[in-house]
Amino acid sequence: MSSTRPKAQPTVLLDDARTIATEWRFPPGAETGWHKHGHDYVVVPMTTGKLLLEEPGGTSRTADLTTGKPYARGEGVEHNVVNANDYEFVFIEIELKR
Repeated sequence: MSSTRPKAQPTVLLDDARTIATEWRFPPGAETGWHKHGHDYVVVPMTTGKLLLEEPGGTSRTADLTTGKPYARGEGVEHNVVNANDYEFVFIEIELKR
């Protein structure tokens, strides 16, 4: 499914034998695009705000994130992440390789 939303900008900060750390920058309304996580991961928000999580089956939910308050998810999560704020949203995603 294609979208006319702007794309979030990933910058890989670290990629070694055990981890991948990526900074994600989302202009207002930007999205990651649909993806399925191949690793367990931790997200560390660098901005406080809301992200829209579009999920399989047409469901969606809003996540409230707080600067510096991390959360973790397991491998296999599938979604499209959208910046629901009228300002840039930034987080660091740390993937844990096995």
